[in-house]
Amino acid sequence: MVREKKLPKHKGVYILPNLFTTASLFCGFLGMTWAVEGKFEMCAVAIFVSALFDGLDGKVARLTGTSSEFGIQLDSLADLVAFGVTPAFMIYQWQLHEFGRLGLLASFLLIACGALRLARFNVQTSISPKAYFIGLPIPAGGCALASLVLFEPYIAGHAIHSVLPIFSLILVYCLSFLMVSTVRYYSFKEAGMFKAHPFSSMVTVIVLFVMVASQPKFLGFIIFACYLISGPIYTIFFLARRSSKLLGKSSKELL
Repeated sequence: MVREKKLPKHKGVYILPNLFTTASLFCGFLGMTWAVEGKFEMCAVAIFVSALFDGLDGKVARLTGTSSEFGIQLDSLADLVAFGVTPAFMIYQWQLHEFGRLGLLASFLLIACGALRLARFNVQTSISPKAYFIGLPIPAGGCALASLVLFEPYIAGHAIHSVLPIFSLILVYCLSFLMVSTVRYYSFKEAGMFKAHPFSSMVTVIVLFVMVASQPKFLGFIIFACYLISGPIYTIFFLARRSSKLLGKSSKELL
């Protein structure tokens, strides 16, 4: 009787977390079909739902102890489709097609930089700090473009035709650069959601939730815009100041 050879735990294939990853991939594909039909708001919502499933698959894998190398690679492939290909296709169909070849190259650059960002993350995942991402995460980039689509009703009528296309083009190039840069972004992995916190923290979270729920399209774009800006601000001002202090201390010790 031949016994079935068991795979090591880190090389196994687990159904539950991979189902969430597949759901994220499906939402990205569904959003692409809606972008073809010109339903850009529905495509943006599909990207956000995909981000929800993308966050759940990692949480489920860690809580159930079912993390695997297969799941990591599948998650990266799903992220490239849901937050790279779909947002790039959406933004091209929505605004960038007006720029012709320049808009087409901008959309492709978003996909290429997203793929490079994911490849670098997979290579450096064991040595990179958990508190921060090196470079803008591709889900944040995709969701930033999706939030811009949902933010459109709050833009003045004349600005939609004159300012929004140029702003979208600049934003795509900025997102592409930030993904492959060394700018630090907070990862929220060490936030400790299930740990004890002061009562004031709970009240703050509830207030923020109520505010976002009251105006999700408006505040969603503001939140992602603040997150995009937070990386360069932290890297340029706080990290540079910290490194200068460390250099000053080391020079004093040498003296």
